[in-house]
Amino acid sequence: MTDIANPVAELRVALAGIVGAEHVLTDPALMEQYVVDWSRRWRGDAALVVRPGSTDEVAGVLRACSARGVPVVSQGGNTGLVGGSVPAAGGDPLPVVLSTRRLDHLGNVDDLSGQVTVGAGATLGDVQRHAAAAGWHYGVDLAARDSATIGGTVATNAGGIHVVAFGMTRLQIVGIEAVLPDGSVLSHLAGMLKDNTGYDLGSLFCGSEGTLGVITAVRLRLHRPVGRTSVALIGASTYAEAIDLMSSAVDPSVRLIAAEVTDEQGMELAAQLNGVAWPLAQRHPLVVLLEVADGGDASGFMAGAESIDGRTWGLDDDADVVIGLDASEQARLWKFRESQGEAFTALGITHKLDVSVPLPSLAACAEELRAIVGAWPTMEKFGVFGHLADGNIHVEMFGPDADDLEIDLAILECVARYGGSVSAEHGVGRAKAGELHLCRSAEELAAMRAIKGAWDPQGLMNPGVVFG
Repeated sequence: MTDIANPVAELRVALAGIVGAEHVLTDPALMEQYVVDWSRRWRGDAALVVRPGSTDEVAGVLRACSARGVPVVSQGGNTGLVGGSVPAAGGDPLPVVLSTRRLDHLGNVDDLSGQVTVGAGATLGDVQRHAAAAGWHYGVDLAARDSATIGGTVATNAGGIHVVAFGMTRLQIVGIEAVLPDGSVLSHLAGMLKDNTGYDLGSLFCGSEGTLGVITAVRLRLHRPVGRTSVALIGASTYAEAIDLMSSAVDPSVRLIAAEVTDEQGMELAAQLNGVAWPLAQRHPLVVLLEVADGGDASGFMAGAESIDGRTWGLDDDADVVIGLDASEQARLWKFRESQGEAFTALGITHKLDVSVPLPSLAACAEELRAIVGAWPTMEKFGVFGHLADGNIHVEMFGPDADDLEIDLAILECVARYGGSVSAEHGVGRAKAGELHLCRSAEELAAMRAIKGAWDPQGLMNPGVVFG
């Protein structure tokens, strides 16, 4: 018999009545994947995990938790790296982790408007394939595509590898459905591009990291496919040279789809992880990846350079470059960039920071970051890489203890000196809540807290995230 005098047991019974007993988890072994994030630096405690299968069930869960004053941590694919998708350690009362993975429906693609409505639990990869099957393209892409959920990417305003071509997640949202802490449902999914009727609630939820409510469905803008593309890996000596390659190696008449940069250490680790050889003829401090939409014949790269593998590329005669034209070649080249996170994680628990600076400051900031990180006493391996066209730098570090926050702070303070942001696309989470003041004014923080207080007066939604 259930001990209803026990608050957790009583809540479990109430939630089981809403979602079904099989979707309320209390076994620590089953809960493990929900209370530790992908980086393994952030681990917490939860009373239980609940997995609703509809918007109505989400509303019921939030009403039940709100009535009892129990915090709720909403979670999608749990691919976050800043502790924003898992509960904190301890807590009284312990929070409930609300998993949205069962909200994975994919609506019909609207060919007239180029839009689709999907559940928050649908993975990014599933949405990409769903759109492609209907002749469309979803503009957000990142390495964790088959684990990250749409709700999670909206909650963090995810960026990824194609921001230069399509923009961040916020630009893909034309409607949203979400449940507020008291169980009220906000639904605005018509997808009208012209709808000037007050506040854009979808934009408020985008980047809110679960602090305002639970996203249950999103209406997404789709794009027509860009057609065949060419991908080039090019050796570079400095970040300034890497930035210059974005313009000097790409024909101005073609569309730049992606511009990435990886350093030598990261390239080597990716090569080891995938069991492949270094891809270029020589070693370089940096390797630039450029993808252009040019029909797949490399005509998008400036003409007048030497022939490589029977093809002519628009680079200096002494350029070290390899090109991918077909899908398998391109996937091989992209693997070096997309394996960075996994390659460093294979070493052990790693510090993973995601920052951005104004593009004119990228080269100087990246070089200073390398100097700071390289001189750190406990540093063993590190990488400074990222989305070149977006001013987005990722810093991976292996060696410092998992709880060594001094190196993290040194990086964030450096970025702030260049007028940058402490989070480009991963969110603030718990990891950077104490440093948000480095890139947000007191007035901005006050405004955000006012919104949080109005929508979540009990402070139950993802406590400790963003605001600390």
